Amino acid sequence: MLNFIEVFDVMQVEPTTGASLWTGLTGTRTALKRDGHAIDPTAMAYCPIEWLDERGYLDVERARRHPRPWGI
Repeated sequence: MLNFIEVFDVMQVEPTTGASLWTGLTGTRTALKRDGHAIDPTAMAYCPIEWLDERGYLDVERARRHPRPWGI
């Protein structure tokens, strides 16, 4: 059975439009706080712990190697 953990997208605000843009990073609450990113609780998702790197961010290559219990 996979262990799941909550993760959040790291967003950046576009200064000219005020729009939120995804930076390409997704990480745990601990990783985002440690690295100075704000956390938007409405942008929470869950992923298997096996998909995270040692820093607490989603590693796309690991995610591709692990089976998905359903399409995400």
